[in-house]
Amino acid sequence: MGTRRKSRELAMQLLYQHDLAQTDMDEAMATFWEHFPVDSEAREFCRQLVLGTLDHVAVIDELLAEASEHWALGRMSAVDRNILRLATHEMLDRPDIPSSVSINEAIEIAKKYSTPGAALFINGVLDWIKRTLHPVEH
Repeated sequence: MGTRRKSRELAMQLLYQHDLAQTDMDEAMATFWEHFPVDSEAREFCRQLVLGTLDHVAVIDELLAEASEHWALGRMSAVDRNILRLATHEMLDRPDIPSSVSINEAIEIAKKYSTPGAALFINGVLDWIKRTLHPVEH
């Protein structure tokens, strides 16, 4: 597994933990790295993803609510919600990452950590967001 995929998986886990327990992220990361040691490159990319997602979570959640018109964020599983938040952050704030990469990574993480139908749902929501944010790419 590539460094960035591993970083995204770890970021989703940290966001999930924060979403459910409202933990202090600095403390959560310090504890997390004790239990899941990774190289400095993976750790730094994970940190950027987590903090970037949390910094823009209100805007991200507005987009997700609009994109998933029949699914309130609170009704989504916490895993799916945080996979979507992470990928949406990448599409909003990381021009160095192509939207198609963010979507594909989210789908693969959903296949590993969520229910069988989640990947299709996540693909649909993120495709809508991609078309909304980057209509020229589509």
